[in-house]
Amino acid sequence: MLLYLFEYLEQFNSSFNLFGYLTLRSILSVLTALIICFITGPMMIKRFTDRSIRQSIREDGPATHHLKAGTPTMGGVFLLLGVLISTLLWGDLSNRYVWIVCFVTFSYGAIGAFDDIKKLVKGNGEGISAKLKFSLQSVVGIITAYWLFSSAQTAAETSLYVPFFKDFIIQMGPWFMLLSYLVIVGSSNAVNLTDGLDGLAIMPTVMVAGALGVFAYLSGHSAFSEYLAIPYLPLAGELIIFCAAIVGAGLGFLWFNTYPAQVFMGDVGALSLGAALGTVAILVRQEIVLVIMGGVFVVETVSVMMQVASYKLTGKRIFKMAPLHHHFELRGWAEPKVIVRFWIITIILVLIGLSTLKIR
Repeated sequence: MLLYLFEYLEQFNSSFNLFGYLTLRSILSVLTALIICFITGPMMIKRFTDRSIRQSIREDGPATHHLKAGTPTMGGVFLLLGVLISTLLWGDLSNRYVWIVCFVTFSYGAIGAFDDIKKLVKGNGEGISAKLKFSLQSVVGIITAYWLFSSAQTAAETSLYVPFFKDFIIQMGPWFMLLSYLVIVGSSNAVNLTDGLDGLAIMPTVMVAGALGVFAYLSGHSAFSEYLAIPYLPLAGELIIFCAAIVGAGLGFLWFNTYPAQVFMGDVGALSLGAALGTVAILVRQEIVLVIMGGVFVVETVSVMMQVASYKLTGKRIFKMAPLHHHFELRGWAEPKVIVRFWIITIILVLIGLSTLKIR
């Protein structure tokens, strides 16, 4: 939005052309989202507390978690405000990629908010049914997948690129829609499952978003993309503004969510951020790299699947509790230790993901 203003002012003062550069706008996007969270965070936390918008704690969860009872939830509301407002302020609104990621983020945030509100109304920690939640996620995922496929202008936008190999490219055709749907819905639920400890989900989200922003910037630059043998996607560069907004808002939210948390993000934050990461990965054609960098999210999800499958087939549990972070808690790890170690693992995985830029 502000880009149009600066383009107008440029005719009176050439220094305003600085705001046309993605690098400057991405920095401003980080700072804007961060400031929005710092300003709105305390106000919303107080409002949530006054209105008893508080997190329900699982009775069968780790004993230490019962101390968290009464902590305000739905902090993802001010997190999303930071992301969306900053993106709309500093992004190029003529770029369809910007509207696609904003649509997905807002839609999944609305689904998460619906679930969070339902939990509060019921008062027993149970939100909407899993079937309804998955159905709503699927509707948005299918719409987005079709939008991505139908609006694609080059073969590169619908091809699957395999990292570490220079010319390993799979032409997906209509199967691209199925892949997109699975990535969006899968990543949304993966982040949601990981959001079980203070700061556990938000910091890996920030790191993965930052790395995806690098991919977006390089993919949108013809010289860099040719040198690195990654797909050239002219519209992708603008996604760095969105990724930068996630980084800024995520750090702003972490200020209040770090152990011991003053607020939890709730489904409104977790579902939307996960879907956002998946959508950006699709747009920059790095779905496989997302799986690598988001390895913590993947392992947390797989641990739940393994636990459920094992219990149904054998009547025995593989882990003391799923998702995996609860297993380590019940083994005696302090919550901050689990959190920081998962963060360290994510740093390593993100670096491996970034290394695919050169190892081809």
